[in-house]
Amino acid sequence: MNNLSQITKRIRRDIIRSTTAAGSGHPSSSLSATDLMATLLFNGHFRADLSNPEYPNNDRLIFSKGHAAPLLYALYAAAGKVKDAELLTLRNIDSNLEGHPTRLFPYTEVPTGSLGQGLSAGVGMALWAKTNKLSYKTYVLLGDSEMAEGQVWEAMQLAAHYKLNNLVAILDVNRLGQRGETMHGYDVKNYQKKAAAFGWETIVIDGHNLRAIDVAFSKSKEQRAKSKPIMIIAKTIKGKGVKMIENKEGWHGKALSEKEAGVALKQLGVVEEVTGTIRMPLKISNSKLLIFNKITNYQLLVTHYTKPTATRHAYGNALITLGKTLPNLVVLDAETSNSTGAETFKKSDKKRFFEMFIAEQNMVSTALGMSRRGALPFCSTFAAFFTRAYDQIRMSAYADTPLVLVGSHSGVSIGSDGASQMALEDIAMMRAIERSIVLYPSDAVATERLVFEASQQKGIIYIRTTRAETPILYSPKEQFPVGGSKTLRSSDKDVVAVFAAGITVHEALKAYEELKHQGIMIRVVDMYSVKPLDVEVIKKACAETRALLVVEDHHREGGLYEAICGSDAVVRPTYSLAVTKRPHSGTMGELLSLEGINAGAIAEQITKIL
Repeated sequence: MNNLSQITKRIRRDIIRSTTAAGSGHPSSSLSATDLMATLLFNGHFRADLSNPEYPNNDRLIFSKGHAAPLLYALYAAAGKVKDAELLTLRNIDSNLEGHPTRLFPYTEVPTGSLGQGLSAGVGMALWAKTNKLSYKTYVLLGDSEMAEGQVWEAMQLAAHYKLNNLVAILDVNRLGQRGETMHGYDVKNYQKKAAAFGWETIVIDGHNLRAIDVAFSKSKEQRAKSKPIMIIAKTIKGKGVKMIENKEGWHGKALSEKEAGVALKQLGVVEEVTGTIRMPLKISNSKLLIFNKITNYQLLVTHYTKPTATRHAYGNALITLGKTLPNLVVLDAETSNSTGAETFKKSDKKRFFEMFIAEQNMVSTALGMSRRGALPFCSTFAAFFTRAYDQIRMSAYADTPLVLVGSHSGVSIGSDGASQMALEDIAMMRAIERSIVLYPSDAVATERLVFEASQQKGIIYIRTTRAETPILYSPKEQFPVGGSKTLRSSDKDVVAVFAAGITVHEALKAYEELKHQGIMIRVVDMYSVKPLDVEVIKKACAETRALLVVEDHHREGGLYEAICGSDAVVRPTYSLAVTKRPHSGTMGELLSLEGINAGAIAEQITKIL
């Protein structure tokens, strides 16, 4: 304990020095949790091989309160893994020590800073450990302000449902948020009652009593026999160790000046350059180390389709085949699996299917946690419902790890369910994600191929599927590389090139037949890869036709039309048919006609163009 008290003093010093050097940061939020984190890491509770941060059996530590990043960096400085000179580069443009943790810092598990998401990622990591019988533990540091976020409680109820006794949340109750007191202030019993009601074991402590903290972490190991997740609720003082800011408002996200830092460091007294030791993890056998296979032979994988099939159902078929090849594949679904097609996989492999219930935000962040530990997650729900998890998707993109999102029931073509179920913004929002891939298959064969292609990519991959059964357009031998397209109809007499994706491909083909009888030839291109686009096919169409027409079951804003127009390949007049009227319940045919994106509207528009 004597050594630990010296380590906490060193950490506090480094928090002050680094934030003052940066001229910004969150020293007060970091200081409140210093004793908690130092005890966890350096008093024998946390096990990790710091020379190998990605070792599969390392314990995991997630700072859900990501603004406490100065504490995270100071911890690893105390462990001998961050040099003093680097510590003083906090928040610099060329530093790996960003204002909130990112993967540039090798001990960051997931990017955090958008509050409320860390516990869900912890659920994913704990769930992965339990599924694969790995002994590592997952610890998540939470702030009391973020307990107002609904996603935290989504994560808590799911952790209890899956009996994640290998998950420990540490709640830093320092009373003060960004602009004043939090909802419950120092009412730790309120947090305890809520956590217990959600099925968690709770331990309430003084967050600055090193012995009490040590006992709490020891108890958390004993409580695991009860098959419940554990929450340590710690009453702390914001700014602890710096008297001028302790428990005072107006110091959130504010660094000490040079003069104030000098006073604070003097109050700390002599700081020994003591280094803390972290226990090594338990070794695991080679059989536990998953081998990530790459598919090289797509030719044997596609289901033989003999009749029209909904692309959402083809998604389920593809998962079964892919799951046999990739042992790290997992499927998460937000209680829509009988509609998304994921139920097919659930029936074939229950151990790798995880019901997330109607909690899409938690589903995405849980999948991120699993992906960071080696899983290849496929997440599915109605495409419209991914909009509520957009912040989680945005943050996941910064993790640089594979995450496949599959949205079914897209567009007005879903029919009578009405506007609340119709995704008409999803392509736009997924295209806006950094380095994302957006795929929109038009038939079952394309869907299966694109599911396989998605499994080979990194980052956020979005696959948009359709509710209605659609004719089979392609042979099982057809290939669908990311960034490609398929020209389904063309001739040297084409006057207009029609670019479509998904359901509108079939409408464009109908329009082709109608116009052909009138002696008008058009080109029909299936733009199954919305991002990245096949720029060459656009250039070719511009060179060989008079105009381009883009038809999509999506709002014009941010959809396929704007993707094509923004490609810098367009040098011909380009026209758009998209969903522009407020959608309404009705049949698919009625709605495609209402919005002017059916075969008749395409033929009429081409006649006008000519």
